[in-house]
Amino acid sequence: MKPAADSSARLRRPSWAGRNYTLLTAAAVVTNLGSQGALIAAAFAVLDDGGDGGDVGLVAAARTLPLVLFLLIGGAVADRLPRHRVMVAANTLNCLSQAAFAALVIAGEPQLWQMMLLTALGGTGQAFFNPAAEGMLLSSVSGKQAGRAFAVFRLAMHGAGLGGAALGGAMVAVVGPGWVLAVDALAFAVAGSLRAFLDVGHIPPRVPGTGLLTDLRDGWREVVGRPWLWAIVAQFSVVVAVVGAAEAVYGPLVARDSLGGAGPWGLALAAFGLGTVGGALLMMRWKPRRLLLAGTLCVFPLALPSAALAVPFPVGGLCAVMFVTGVAIEVFGVSWMTALHQEIPEDKLSRVSAYDWFGSIAMVPLATALAGPAESAFGRPAALWGCAVLVVVVTAAVLFVPDVRNLTRRTKEVTQGMPAARGEPAHSEN
Repeated sequence: MKPAADSSARLRRPSWAGRNYTLLTAAAVVTNLGSQGALIAAAFAVLDDGGDGGDVGLVAAARTLPLVLFLLIGGAVADRLPRHRVMVAANTLNCLSQAAFAALVIAGEPQLWQMMLLTALGGTGQAFFNPAAEGMLLSSVSGKQAGRAFAVFRLAMHGAGLGGAALGGAMVAVVGPGWVLAVDALAFAVAGSLRAFLDVGHIPPRVPGTGLLTDLRDGWREVVGRPWLWAIVAQFSVVVAVVGAAEAVYGPLVARDSLGGAGPWGLALAAFGLGTVGGALLMMRWKPRRLLLAGTLCVFPLALPSAALAVPFPVGGLCAVMFVTGVAIEVFGVSWMTALHQEIPEDKLSRVSAYDWFGSIAMVPLATALAGPAESAFGRPAALWGCAVLVVVVTAAVLFVPDVRNLTRRTKEVTQGMPAARGEPAHSEN
């Protein structure tokens, strides 16, 4: 009977799903269940207090600004201190700020500046959490199953996000936004408790004596020393900005004017979420040899939603486009994480992740701010076609970088140094 029991245990948790990976995945599920509902609750908290769309935008901007300001510092701190402590501290800040936000909303008549301040504190927590979390995840798996591990993690995260958004929307309607924010605060507390049990014994201690600016320069050299890395970070600074503007600004307007309102637009966003789940399932089995070539080719479909909104497509066609886009971006996401895992030294993972995150969000506020003037100057269809063309152009440009086309999957552990020259494999520890 013992062999059967051992076999059952292996089925419950694959060999590549170690203790840290399991804790990280469970904590991510908990936080995504809470945070997706909280995004809806925060918007309705502003509207229920008499605010308008501009006030909702101000609260959203208050969260984004600290992310832009503190991400790079957060990455340096996460490579300097034990990452799990940075994650727990960030979760504590998120828990306290959301609990205060919830108390204000439940008590009635929160002030706009109070909501902006508390949301900014939450954004600050995320700025320190994101690089630490990505570095911790990348160092929690090894070997040829890394890609599958990242796919499963993203599948769990996206699935929880879909469930959290649906549950959060229902709870806002039934019990009000304040209690949804309170649930999110509790979710941060539970997730932080799980992350406190992460084991960092396998991570070599950091060498003391270097300053924060030196750490940031080291991370920058790691990025610019790899053409595939800085090229894709630059690409996504444009892609995320224009896609974000199209979906955050133009999408709701097209839905209002041509598709029948918020319901169809919500259905399209749900189709995108289902696509990400489908993409994660695909990447659990598919292991493209040329990681970045496969991933970059799958960025081209991100132009499709802007084009579909420009036409505009009927609801069914838009949902189909959004589903395909979700699958495609997940192929890129898993390929990208696998490339970072095999190419970046462990002690620089969080700093490189911070530059990656920074590049992805730095231009989003500018793009969303310019979306309205662009619509006034060129018209909405032309502005949307412009978004689609920009995605295609910058993605095509990245394919001219040889390292993007040629970087191949390896099965060795995280590298411990830079490649000696372009195209030469970095030395790895087995």
